[in-house]
Amino acid sequence: MKRLFLLLLVILASGAWIGEKMVKDPGYVLISYDESTMETSLWVLLVILSIGFIALHIAVNIFFKARLPTEKFREWRERRGARQAHGKTLKGLLALSEGKWWQAQRLLTQAADSSDQPLINYLAAARAAHEQREDAAADELLQKARNSVPQAEVAISITQVQIQLERGQLEPCLTALLRLRRLAPKHTYVMRLLKDVYVKLQDWHGLTNLIPELRKHKVLKEEEIAALEQTCYSELLGSTLAKLPAEADNDTRLQALTKEWKSLPSSLAHDKAMIQRYIEQLITAGSEEKAESFLRDQIKREWDEDLVNLYGRVKGEDAHKQLEVAKGWLKKNPDSAALKLTLGRLAMRNEQWGKAVDYMEESLALEKRPETYNELTRLLQHLGDNKRSLSVMQDGLALMGNDLTPLPMLAPEEPNKEKEKESSNS
Repeated sequence: MKRLFLLLLVILASGAWIGEKMVKDPGYVLISYDESTMETSLWVLLVILSIGFIALHIAVNIFFKARLPTEKFREWRERRGARQAHGKTLKGLLALSEGKWWQAQRLLTQAADSSDQPLINYLAAARAAHEQREDAAADELLQKARNSVPQAEVAISITQVQIQLERGQLEPCLTALLRLRRLAPKHTYVMRLLKDVYVKLQDWHGLTNLIPELRKHKVLKEEEIAALEQTCYSELLGSTLAKLPAEADNDTRLQALTKEWKSLPSSLAHDKAMIQRYIEQLITAGSEEKAESFLRDQIKREWDEDLVNLYGRVKGEDAHKQLEVAKGWLKKNPDSAALKLTLGRLAMRNEQWGKAVDYMEESLALEKRPETYNELTRLLQHLGDNKRSLSVMQDGLALMGNDLTPLPMLAPEEPNKEKEKESSNS
């Protein structure tokens, strides 16, 4: 209220002062342009300029107020479009989760341009197209995702790799994953996908290079990594001879196998399955003498029943010496059925037939194994003891047939009534 009163006083004082000046001296203004002139007083010119400024101000305000409804309408349309896109995206994702692929692809693609997150729409639509086996449409949608959000290359490439993997396009999949490894070297899911591709491609060398990273970043459980590592090196060991030329001699084969064996991690050098695989490869390479000495050292280092059993199948350089080595193990392992079977096999190789029979019977007394029955049956047949051979064979068959269900007993045949009548008539 006070401010209004003071403002009125200022206006009145200003008006009185200006009126006095206008009466005292109206002033003179001459404006000339070309051949035209205009004469007026100073105060009239000031009034005209004031009125013109006010009119221009009002016109500008009217112009912007006239544009305001248009902008509000555009903003309303944008908000409405965003709401519709959000609704279609939600319906599309629900359809995708329900397996309604065609509906999901249509809704997600329609909403992509108006969506504030078009990447989600394009990736989900590409997945729906892939499920319909529309490969060209899926690839086109992935490219649109790249164009709309270039900085999301990792997410887009992972989706592409998943689709290629399901299509069986392993080589392009491997190329994409190696590129992803350069973009995101610590991405654990990329490592997992790369592991799967290496396994499908049987690229064991590539997998051996990846295993340390899988272990370092804990991509898999330790037992899974250990099993994968064993499979990987076992396959490498098993394929060593196949990589050599057909004309390679035994020494070359032995050198290749030895080199591959030495490249194994220390954790696998004493693994029983790996040792057995190495022994098999040595035998295939024609190096049974090397296999026998290697197997002997492994058993000496750590007793293992399976390796002892395998020792009886390997032909060393000196059969008598091999038998004596196995006899030496009896002192610490007198109740080993595997060792008694091995001694029986080695005794057969040394043509000590009686000792071979004794060892095998002792093995059966400790543990009844089908292979022991087979070996003893074969030996007795070779010796001409067919009766004992048949008895041992029947015992072995009975052992293998323990899990068989019993056969129903045959019903006794009823006597022929007609024959009874004939006999009674006679």
